[in-house]
Amino acid sequence: MQHVAFSNRLVIVGFGSIGQGVLPLLLRHIAMAGDRITIVTAEERGHGVAAAYNVRFVRQALTRENYATVLDPLLGAGDFLLNLSVDVASVALIALAQRRGALYLDTCIEPWVGGYTDPTLSPSQRSNYALRESALALGAAARGGPTAVLTHGANPGLVSHFVKQALLDIARDTGHATGWLDGRAAWAGLARDLGVRVIHIAERDTQTANIAKRRGEFVNTWSIDGFVGEGMQPAELGWGSHERHWPVDARHHDFGCGAAIYLERPGAGTRVRSWTPLEGPYHGFLVTHNESISIADYLTLKDGAGLVYRPTVHYAYHPCDDAVLSLHEIAGRNWAVQPEKRLMMDEIESGIDELGVLLMGHAKGAYWFGSRLSIEESRRLAPYNNATSLQVTATVLAGMVWAIENPRHGIVEADEMDYARIMAVARPYLGEVLGVYSDWTPLGGRGKLFPETLDPDDPWQFPNFRVT
Repeated sequence: MQHVAFSNRLVIVGFGSIGQGVLPLLLRHIAMAGDRITIVTAEERGHGVAAAYNVRFVRQALTRENYATVLDPLLGAGDFLLNLSVDVASVALIALAQRRGALYLDTCIEPWVGGYTDPTLSPSQRSNYALRESALALGAAARGGPTAVLTHGANPGLVSHFVKQALLDIARDTGHATGWLDGRAAWAGLARDLGVRVIHIAERDTQTANIAKRRGEFVNTWSIDGFVGEGMQPAELGWGSHERHWPVDARHHDFGCGAAIYLERPGAGTRVRSWTPLEGPYHGFLVTHNESISIADYLTLKDGAGLVYRPTVHYAYHPCDDAVLSLHEIAGRNWAVQPEKRLMMDEIESGIDELGVLLMGHAKGAYWFGSRLSIEESRRLAPYNNATSLQVTATVLAGMVWAIENPRHGIVEADEMDYARIMAVARPYLGEVLGVYSDWTPLGGRGKLFPETLDPDDPWQFPNFRVT
């Protein structure tokens, strides 16, 4: 099924696992000619995939000095810049697309190479909070201009749409009338009225390969450079209005929306408790993600300058087991990346990616809503994908369809888009999409081996985020 037609040019920057996985979906569901697509990427990998679809492939690393020279001739009014790169500043590409009159979408707000670990920058300055603020700062000048969709992969991206569906499900199941929900104040009001205090982006990847992780090798089911980069950033979370306990190493930002805090430690070294239906309770990593900030910001209610309501929001990520071993090794190396990297794809034998949002504090306890996608089904649905990448590429496709259908919205985040339209396009590629209620709380089963000073009447206190 083709969702929309696009007769202009498409430039794809970066062609790793997501670029290779999304190309067949774009040609399948957007009426466009392959000879109107140009791939610009720093590496040779993926050249065979591009050749299979008769797509122009340009091996050229983009830098601060050359990005405009390389991309200017490829983009004009009505064209589309799809940014799937690492180490290329998203803000620079957004500004270029706006100047050229082109549509834009990315899956992450990236800095220039080295920006995640630059020792001359403070933890606040190299946070996702700061990167988000730098992109949103372009919003006023872009208002009414070409649509630029920020951070629209699986997460960030798809999970923001999951949150809206989960809120509607909880409202339905508790008999809470919703009315017409138009804009952030209406959605934030619904979350407050339902009693939602905490939202986890709760993900467990169980994919396993027939090649074990080797010593000195980082293994993952999606971009290793992307995962390592975000894992080395400070742990970040949207900070709720109900919170009464302050983490000892937590800090506020002194600029921006004020919806989030950060911890003075890397996210890949910070573990949190969470829950998914198949895994049950688990320890995940408090890896920083844009959605932890954007969802918290979108669901904020204020009375003048005073904060009335905001949920606490964070990512709780348990990657595939080989990636956990890779993180353990990299932490032992004082965060020096292993010399070898391997993206798991053809060698994956089994497993699923269970990705969803866990909303807690409401009348029915906890509610997880999300996608369960197996490696077997992902291979049946689309080439060049595994379960993790397909959840991303399906949402990239949906975001591009929405942008083509809504070409003059300026800079937008997933939270501001039509969740129903995105879900309609992406859902055929998400496997089993479902919601499950639970009575789990972050304090469940605590203190069995050693006593802890916890308030049993307050399951949303800081041990929700305690390093384990």
